[in-house]
Amino acid sequence: MNENVRILFNEVAQQYDQQRKQLIPCFDDFYETAIRWTYSTKESPRILDLGAGTGLLSAGILHKFPHAQLTLVDLSDKMLETARQRFADNRRIEYIVADYSQYEFDGRYDIIVSSLSIHHLRHQDKKALFHKLYTLLEEGGVFINADQAMGLTPFIDLSYKKQWEAWIRSNGLSVEAVEASIERRKLDINATVEDQILWLGETGFLDVDCVYKYNDFAIFHARKPVED
Repeated sequence: MNENVRILFNEVAQQYDQQRKQLIPCFDDFYETAIRWTYSTKESPRILDLGAGTGLLSAGILHKFPHAQLTLVDLSDKMLETARQRFADNRRIEYIVADYSQYEFDGRYDIIVSSLSIHHLRHQDKKALFHKLYTLLEEGGVFINADQAMGLTPFIDLSYKKQWEAWIRSNGLSVEAVEASIERRKLDINATVEDQILWLGETGFLDVDCVYKYNDFAIFHARKPVED
């Protein structure tokens, strides 16, 4: 993953949660839907959060699975430090500062989630990551990716960007925060919904679909089959 990504997210770690509601037009629906699509029959499922940042998504998942064993992975040590503070009283959480696309995990997981992170990878690295996650999941395990997606045509994609920029300029963010966010998005390598569904299916996942979409914010569901 690009080193510039780590630097930029280290710089905004302290304000990240506060700003995120002002940077994602569909914030509540986006995170609530991602959490709704996580499922497990286990009381204490093992959950891996890729690009966990400050633990925003994991916090919601813990409300649904209060006895979960969580592993939070992020490239930014500053982001994970904020997550450590958020979950200071929870001893079932592991923190890993690493590039998850390169890190060698030694466990298996019932649920793997990610929010607004995988779009930073090159497309070939996204495909390689999907294969990696397939091997890390237990049979019947689920992968939920709440991320950004490219518009199907250049016109649509540019329209998404223009609408998003107009929205963040109108909701109270400082000029500095707006410009910093626009600068961060220059590092994005979004893929279309169709391509991501195709890549997940080619990996072997079943029940692959985009279960939520608001302009270029999309949530993907994929399930590892249970062998007969």
